[in-house]
Amino acid sequence: MNQPSRSLPTSGERANQIYEGWLLKHRQTTDRYFLPLLVIQWMSAIGLAIFVSPHAWAGTVGCVYPHVQAAVVLGLAINVLPVALILLRPGVAITRHVVTIAQLLWSALFVHLTGGRIEAHFHIFASMAFIALYRDWRLLLTATLVTVIDHLIRGLLLPESVYGIPNPAWWRFLEHVAWVVFEDIVLVVSCVEGLRAMRTMAESKASLESINSTIEQEVGHKTAELRASTQRYRMILESTNAVPWELEGSNRRVLYISPQVTRIA
Repeated sequence: MNQPSRSLPTSGERANQIYEGWLLKHRQTTDRYFLPLLVIQWMSAIGLAIFVSPHAWAGTVGCVYPHVQAAVVLGLAINVLPVALILLRPGVAITRHVVTIAQLLWSALFVHLTGGRIEAHFHIFASMAFIALYRDWRLLLTATLVTVIDHLIRGLLLPESVYGIPNPAWWRFLEHVAWVVFEDIVLVVSCVEGLRAMRTMAESKASLESINSTIEQEVGHKTAELRASTQRYRMILESTNAVPWELEGSNRRVLYISPQVTRIA
């Protein structure tokens, strides 16, 4: 019983396969980049809690313990789930979103540990740039949502931990959100362009594979025709009563002599 032949993918299907494979590998690699980054941020937060937080929150003298506790316990809580997903399920959407949330929570914690210093807010923009490495613009929406919720809640309950002053102007929240949205626009364009370039390369590779496959099939077909033609020619030669033969021109060495020579002799 003949088994049904498996149809080869079309050029468009093959391009999608290449594109999806490259994108998955790229996102798995990006996951691995975040693994040491999350650990380094945890160590950095503990250092900030010990050496910077007391002075940032209480002048020259402060209580170190609550800040260290927040850095150690909160930092561990932030890192546990994303690290586990990076190790167990790299490259999938849920891992990317959890890593995004964790990274922006680190930004919020750094801002808190420094007493709302404006320099610490730069960590938010750096985090979003790192998130854009995934080439998934939807993650930027997740990152923006985490930032907005954090600024809104802490701005109402503990404004000094966000802005560095106890009574900030009401529009400070909107100012921070506006800058985040501005970066979102730039990074979304970057993600879309990156995906478009990757797809174009995948289509080029699929087209080359298709051309190479066509050439290989044509060469195989011509080789089979030549082999069959040679076989027919040899059968004709060996079925006659003559004795065809071939000599090498330079030294007169016999290259071929028909087997009829044994019958005629």
